Amino acid sequence: MKATLILAAGVLLCSGTAQTDTSLLARTKGRADAPVTVYEMADFQCPACRLFAVTVFPTIEREFIATGKVRWIFINLPLTSIHPNAVAAAEVAMCAARQRRFWQTHDELYRNQDRWATLAQPRDTLVALARHAGVDRAKLLTCLNAGTVRREVEQDAERAHRTGARSTPSFYIEGGLLEGAPYTPDPMRRLLDSVYAARAARAARTQRP
Repeated sequence: MKATLILAAGVLLCSGTAQTDTSLLARTKGRADAPVTVYEMADFQCPACRLFAVTVFPTIEREFIATGKVRWIFINLPLTSIHPNAVAAAEVAMCAARQRRFWQTHDELYRNQDRWATLAQPRDTLVALARHAGVDRAKLLTCLNAGTVRREVEQDAERAHRTGARSTPSFYIEGGLLEGAPYTPDPMRRLLDSVYAARAARAARTQRP
């Protein structure tokens, strides 16, 4: 998919929300004071999202998140019209987040997408993958059966739509919306380098006497 950057100024994904800061924190990587924040809006059943998660994101994490340049936040955007199992996967991931195992479950769901994406009843497989990621099964089932995370997934999708995102993955980066996933790390690397340099230059100007 070709990546296109468009402006989406004035949109705050976290504003006007009933979701707690804890919910977002569990899906966040990187330092809270990182100069650049990226919201990834993705669908666990989306093949392009899987490609990004498996082949591109590890490089971005190593070069930008681990170095303190970027804070990364995952936002659910299940495309239910074409991905009927996306919400079920998102619910498992959100329940895993309550056990502080969101990213481990995120990785398992994407790495094993082919195992559950086409199933008529994917729940048992999704739960098994979450268990492999270190999630307590009993607590996970209690969370899923309570049904409260469904609303959290819906709220995520509503936020994503306010940025103008209509496809997955999309990335909201400091006022700009990037639609589509790069197949290699280089396009995202160049973009983040540019945004980081601009933020650093702005910070330097404000610190001058």
